[in-house]
Amino acid sequence: MRDNEILREINALVTEEHELRERLSAGTLTSEEENARVKELESALDRCWDLLRQRRARRDVGENPDNAAPRPVSEVENYQQ
Repeated sequence: MRDNEILREINALVTEEHELRERLSAGTLTSEEENARVKELESALDRCWDLLRQRRARRDVGENPDNAAPRPVSEVENYQQ
């Protein structure tokens, strides 16, 4: 996955998150449904951002960014900011 593809995926996930919030406000979605899906979206976003950072780091040190690979949610979720 190339940087522009990752960024498109990030934008799509953020858009969906905003739509969920709007649906919750409009009463067409329960808070339980919204919370469950937002948790999934947050995990997907974390993985996308991690992959993008990996690609940029590899590029910065002269390595091939295409060798970066998505890491499991369990690994990405435990990073310290």
